[in-house]
Amino acid sequence: MKIAVFQETAEPLRIEHNLGLINDAAAAAAQQGATLMLTPELFPVGYAPARVRAEVSDDDVAAAHRALEEIARRHAIALVYSLPDDGAPEHRGITATLVDATGQRLAHYQKVHLFGPEERAAFTAGDTPPPVVHYGGRALSLAVCYDIEFPEIARAAATAGAELLLVPTALAGDAPEIPRLLVPARALENRMTVAYANHTGVEDGLDFDGRSVVAGPDGAVLGSLDGAPGLLVVDVGPRPTPGPEGPWYLEDLRPEVHRTWLDAR
Repeated sequence: MKIAVFQETAEPLRIEHNLGLINDAAAAAAQQGATLMLTPELFPVGYAPARVRAEVSDDDVAAAHRALEEIARRHAIALVYSLPDDGAPEHRGITATLVDATGQRLAHYQKVHLFGPEERAAFTAGDTPPPVVHYGGRALSLAVCYDIEFPEIARAAATAGAELLLVPTALAGDAPEIPRLLVPARALENRMTVAYANHTGVEDGLDFDGRSVVAGPDGAVLGSLDGAPGLLVVDVGPRPTPGPEGPWYLEDLRPEVHRTWLDAR
């Protein structure tokens, strides 16, 4: 399966402009043979939590969903995109949605781990595990940004059968250890591919330095971007079967033991 990871600078609340960037990237990704494109967290509305809560309406969100479904149909490419959830602003979460190449919704997920006081003031955290769906011959799952920094999220996806975890993100500041160390570690310890798509440039006073990455099930980086806008296209294989020397991280899990440790605290 060939996937594309889109990295760009969104303009907060200029939804039509941001959708145009996604449309152009989807066209380029499809021309390069990608069958799925991953986009950054909240990219259609821009990453500006307080402004999104105050100024983005439920109608705006619904219209963005329709436009993204049409982009998928137009270019015959599946899309993973992130928007505020539908509903009243005070109850919205940050979500990731997967639509197929006909624009049909296959999976929807609400971010479980909100980052920092601004996100927690603007959004509501989810509490359901990452969904796992089959598309393009692979088992796919979704997480959002800060979620990947918690091993439980990736492990939940992996133990449900996911081979490819798709993570829209908005990682601001200088934190190269997340895409360069932590994302490959999540891929290795769960024997799956993890794709991580970040913003780049300045949005609402936050400086995003890109570094989008795809890490394979052996922890090796399959492809990465620097701080410039770009489109990363990589081939993603199936989950490998462990060899005679392992690693057997999934097979040797002992959740019943781990659960007693947590319950005892």
